[in-house]
Amino acid sequence: MSVTNTSGRRKTAVARIYMQEGNGTITVNSKDHKVYFPTLPLQYIVNQSFEVSELIGQYDVKVNVAGGGIKGQAEAVRLAIAKAIVEIDAEKKPALRAKGLMTRDMRMVERKKPGRKKARKKFQFSKR
Repeated sequence: MSVTNTSGRRKTAVARIYMQEGNGTITVNSKDHKVYFPTLPLQYIVNQSFEVSELIGQYDVKVNVAGGGIKGQAEAVRLAIAKAIVEIDAEKKPALRAKGLMTRDMRMVERKKPGRKKARKKFQFSKR
């Protein structure tokens, strides 16, 4: 039984996963994924790679995730699982790519600039 190691990132969240054949349990930071990601949309995001590749319940996944918020973490896990599936079976890649699951989402929070309130917001201008 081989173990596949991959990582996924989103915003500032980084997920490292260890995937092997099993009965479909997903453990995130030593908790069940339904406890760690309590809402249904987040659970759907985590399982989306398995649903698209039609591999639900065939692999056990152990995840270490850190940084960012809960949504970014879920999307980082999704990318890591998709990369692991492609590593195991390259024929699944076109289906995953068509749903946009193989692409790292590069959008990040824009940094605050000096002399401004936020990244783009400026202080109110007064002519007089």
